Amino acid sequence: MPLSDYTTLRVGGPADQLLEPTTPGDLVSTAQRVWDDGGAWLVLGGGSNVVLADSGFGGSVIRVLTRGIEQLPTDDDGRTHLRVQAGEPWDDLVAYTVDSGLAGIEALSGIPGSTGAAPIQNIGAYGQEIAASLVAVDFIDAVTGERAWLGADELGLAYRTSELKAGRRGLVVAVELALQKTGGLSAPIAFPQLASALGVELGARLPLADVRAAVLALRASKGMLLDPDDPDSVSVGSFFTNPIVSADFARGLPKDAPRWPSDEGTVKLSAAWLIERSGITRGFRLPGSRIAVSSKHTLAIVNTGGGTATEVGELARYIQTRVLTGFGVILQPEPVLVGVEV
Repeated sequence: MPLSDYTTLRVGGPADQLLEPTTPGDLVSTAQRVWDDGGAWLVLGGGSNVVLADSGFGGSVIRVLTRGIEQLPTDDDGRTHLRVQAGEPWDDLVAYTVDSGLAGIEALSGIPGSTGAAPIQNIGAYGQEIAASLVAVDFIDAVTGERAWLGADELGLAYRTSELKAGRRGLVVAVELALQKTGGLSAPIAFPQLASALGVELGARLPLADVRAAVLALRASKGMLLDPDDPDSVSVGSFFTNPIVSADFARGLPKDAPRWPSDEGTVKLSAAWLIERSGITRGFRLPGSRIAVSSKHTLAIVNTGGGTATEVGELARYIQTRVLTGFGVILQPEPVLVGVEV
């Protein structure tokens, strides 16, 4: 069976071996057995942030299907801790926290994928990042075989990355989060677009369910919410990260270029703005290709039906070239690329 059946972009050939552990114990023993065999291996969660080669994967793919959310005792700071199995769908977890009156990840509603992948990518949206709520991950190191709870401060969490994404090989078994019991109210709204959608000022706190509903609506309007009736959702979400450049470089860009300065002296730019201003329009595709830019958002690359990973790479490289030529900025892909060149 092709791996495209397990990815949101619907590309990818077959694996030599597909393993689907459903319990934590089975997950651990499966990983250890695969590592002992010494062949190539890949961990696959929800398949929402990966582009797999058309030729497939010449090794073992461990598809994590574990489930479970355990509520732990409240800590000294009054935060409620949750221990979540790696295969738990992320949005199911967010829905659970909203129903339980726990604030901290409600703005991350609608992000596809598994909970175990969330800290690897350090997911974030609408003013929240998992880094702010993450306590630790239960991690097995593929090199040493050691299993330990690694604190969030040991993971090298940064904008849409971590040491677990950048090269530390292993497997996340479970994740521990700490969330606030706030009487059903959200964390302070920290993103202008979300505040505007809710009709409030930044810093306001609203019912958790209202914030979740607004985020889901915003994501749907951009094709960033998985929906079988929305062809623009057949994607990996944002294909490129927002570039981070020096303040000197940012000053040389057009005055209307969106920018967000940081305390470190760097400036984050809008990848979507750069793509649009380089001449790439919504719905754009290369001649004859079945892979296109989303009709709702230029930051997403979508499979219009029968597209291939090769076509994904071709369009991504074309976009990179246009932005580099127009603005001198190299866009970096956000998804994990397996056998695909961008």
